[in-house]
Amino acid sequence: MKLVPIEKRTGLTREEFIENYLKPSRPVVFTDLAKDWPAVQKWTFDWLRENHGNLDVPLVDNHIHDADKYFQIAKTMKFGDYLSLIEKGPTDLRIFLFDIFKKIPELADDIRFPTIMDGFLKSYKFVFFGGEGSITNLHYDMDCSNVFLTQFQTRKQVILFSPEESRRLYHHPFTVMSKVNPIDPDYEKFPALEGATGYETILHHGETIFIPSLWWHYIRYVDGGFSLALRANNSIFTAVRGGMNLVRHTFVDKSMTKLLGLDWQHWKEKKAVEKAQELLQKQA
Repeated sequence: MKLVPIEKRTGLTREEFIENYLKPSRPVVFTDLAKDWPAVQKWTFDWLRENHGNLDVPLVDNHIHDADKYFQIAKTMKFGDYLSLIEKGPTDLRIFLFDIFKKIPELADDIRFPTIMDGFLKSYKFVFFGGEGSITNLHYDMDCSNVFLTQFQTRKQVILFSPEESRRLYHHPFTVMSKVNPIDPDYEKFPALEGATGYETILHHGETIFIPSLWWHYIRYVDGGFSLALRANNSIFTAVRGGMNLVRHTFVDKSMTKLLGLDWQHWKEKKAVEKAQELLQKQA
């Protein structure tokens, strides 16, 4: 497997972005897309703890996608206590896909929706918090939107793969998930992964990564920290596909998981292996 650095750009214009990154579906890191947001200077651990520390927040752990736990909340905690926890050191407890703006509406005044493209979904603003070493497993987003992920205070490693690599990533059918670990690849278990090409960056405070629609992403918290994801849709095709993913998740995958548990998980793993083997045989 090869990992290629993701380009970082400062002063990227709307026209350049659309022609060179949005249309060809290429990732890029903006060093200055969020430079005018009050949140970049304001949202420190101390400020959030002092002003909003009493908020109850839902936490998940690394078992979030296990067949017998499927998106269960691990526990709840006071926001201030959680911030102190991730500042101290490693933990696998994360705040995942959380709309903090419904709980604290005034925080929306601290961000600005970019004008770099049209189609931003202003009702969908999610924050992600995690401790040092915690990870978000390899997946692509169910709604198939383009994602603009802005990092605050600390560092986060992001690894991306294009949709064309799905079979090499052992994509589980009826899901948007893969069990491949691009940081510690197991080529004996996943031999097709060896031929994959990924794209990698370390995201720093105030930087924003553009994750194109349908691109796979794996995220590791280099330090305990947090980020904000804004979503944009520039295609009816991807909106329809996102709706189909939601139907498959709700009426097929979730139902079969409840019905069959680990047997359903094993069937998906088997089918992912079969598709990867077909690819290797074609290339032999």
